[in-house]
Amino acid sequence: MNVRDLRKRVPYQIQRDVLDELSVDQVAEKSDFKISTKEKLRDAVRCTGPRFKSCFLSFVPLLTWLPRYPFRDNAIGDLISGISVGIMHLPQGMAYALLAAVPPVFGLYSSFYPILIYFIFGTSKHISVGTYAVMSVMIGSVTERLAPDSDFMIPGNDTNSTTLDIIGRDAERVKIAATVTFLSGIFQLLLGLVRFGFVVTYLSEPLVRAYTTAAAIHVIVSQLKYSFGISPQRYSGPLSLIYTVIEICALLGKTNIGTLVVSIVTILGLVAAKELSALAARKIPVPIPVELITVSYFIQLNTYMHIHIYSTNLVGQIPSGLQAPVAPAVSLLGSMVGDAFALAVVGYGIAISLGRIFALKYAYKVDSNQELIALGLSNAIGGLFNCFAISCSMSRSMVQVSTGGKSQVAGAISAVVILVILLKIGELFEELPKAVLAAIIYVNLHGMMKQFGDICSLWRTNKVDMVVWVMTMILTVLLNPDLGLAASIAFSILTVVFRTQLPKYSILGQVPGTDIYRPVEDYHQVKEIPGIMIFRSSATLYFANAEMYIDALYEKVDTHKHHQRDSEKKRKLQRKQIKRSAFEETVCVWKYMVSAFNQGEEPQFSETDDSGEEPELSHAEANGDVNKLSVKESKDVATVEVGPDPDSTLPQAIILDLSPVNFLDTVGVKTLRNVRHNLYPLAIY
Repeated sequence: MNVRDLRKRVPYQIQRDVLDELSVDQVAEKSDFKISTKEKLRDAVRCTGPRFKSCFLSFVPLLTWLPRYPFRDNAIGDLISGISVGIMHLPQGMAYALLAAVPPVFGLYSSFYPILIYFIFGTSKHISVGTYAVMSVMIGSVTERLAPDSDFMIPGNDTNSTTLDIIGRDAERVKIAATVTFLSGIFQLLLGLVRFGFVVTYLSEPLVRAYTTAAAIHVIVSQLKYSFGISPQRYSGPLSLIYTVIEICALLGKTNIGTLVVSIVTILGLVAAKELSALAARKIPVPIPVELITVSYFIQLNTYMHIHIYSTNLVGQIPSGLQAPVAPAVSLLGSMVGDAFALAVVGYGIAISLGRIFALKYAYKVDSNQELIALGLSNAIGGLFNCFAISCSMSRSMVQVSTGGKSQVAGAISAVVILVILLKIGELFEELPKAVLAAIIYVNLHGMMKQFGDICSLWRTNKVDMVVWVMTMILTVLLNPDLGLAASIAFSILTVVFRTQLPKYSILGQVPGTDIYRPVEDYHQVKEIPGIMIFRSSATLYFANAEMYIDALYEKVDTHKHHQRDSEKKRKLQRKQIKRSAFEETVCVWKYMVSAFNQGEEPQFSETDDSGEEPELSHAEANGDVNKLSVKESKDVATVEVGPDPDSTLPQAIILDLSPVNFLDTVGVKTLRNVRHNLYPLAIY
């Protein structure tokens, strides 16, 4: 039996009274039991021993999984993975510190403290938290806006000369970065405590991918000054990216050739090395630390060839050891609330999206609210130690998984690697050109730039999502990452509103031989049920589209009326043609019979008709009365009887298909009542 046979319509009858909502409640004996708000509040604050233990263990997941850690199965993989990821943290941390407009050593701090906090409170086993390009460039926009170079220019010895106070500027920017990071952590912590993890649902996948692509463009433009060895003016606010590109183009004549050569050689070397590493990945269990090898090479090159003479922008001093915690600058909090909230939402959205991907792949659950708490504590505590905001990195996470990482023990080991670098070998990286770090950033962003291919795929699958992608890209590029995110979310929500206000209205018909109903305008074989019109809207019914719903329904009824009127005209014309044919046939028979009697001949009739039965003769024909002779009309002639319908062009009943309606407000209810009130006098039920 094929699928079509299984779905054939089965005739059935419903023998019961028509029930409204109140009648159903009475028949089913609807329960009136409700828990009062006071009882709900009392149950929420009730603290028992098992409940306290469960809450505490859910707040500190480390105490749940670490005692059951399978040391024999996971230890070697986590060790190798932790060392590999720790090596990646070194160049990426310093490079992303440049995006945040703070000294590179603070990128190493941001790769140490937050990782340890997430190790204790996080629920994802595979993501690698730490510095991230998008978060860093958002931090950089805040630090450079609140602490521009112009505020740290000191007069020189000459009358018209000024000197930039780099030490004072960097100290102020570090304080700003730490404060906004602390505030974003507080936002994440509060959202997690009030179980507000669902806020990330407003960040659709096309929006996030377009936003990260646009942020990558901001990152690239911000690093061009290190690649060309120039010092463009800092712009802030909307269109700042456009102004910066124009300024860089104007300063290309002052390019430092040595810096440009270092940048180009580094980019080409990194691309070639990554391609070779990808080809050798199947044979080598541990990925080649391409960035670390590149950094080490230029350190050795600077030792023997003194390339710092030709490249003016160097990493600078990297102090050994760790810094003591510092309280955030409370006076600055009011000027960075919007930036901090944007950091909180973007950082959480990226982390939870990647965490859910790995959780689905390896069959475990990630608690979205606990992730908010973990990231909030990581940023809040990290801000006290002069760290800048963190999230998770796709590249580091993939390395952590591919090298055998099974838990966040690998993250803790990577933090230990950074600690060793901070305590012992940090000073080796002081003479590293910043152009090398900029080149590392360019190469690591190639994955984000590939996301431009989403436009073609979305055009084929969902054009509305494609519009959201393009608009998010444009808004983020023009308005900067902070304002661009808010504008993109607003535009994405507006597309949902527009789709409910501009739904598709259609008349449903039956697929022949089945119980399936489809829009009659989309299918050639779908036919309407005679006398019944099934009206369907593709969106819910509420105040924003109630008036359009009524207009569309009446328009469909009017269209149905004209269609039925045309069909009625065709049927009348067919009946007239049938009657005319029957009359002409009767006349021909009469003429033949009269002619035969006039000639004294007896007309010859077949004794049987086509069916083989004796023809029925009238009483006059049996007595030979020719004048009263009649001929029976053909049995194929159909007689159509029309009932006493006052207006046969209108449907006898209209069925409103409300399956897409997921809620009804008061306006929607009134709309349905008005429909019934207006159609009832027309004998439409």
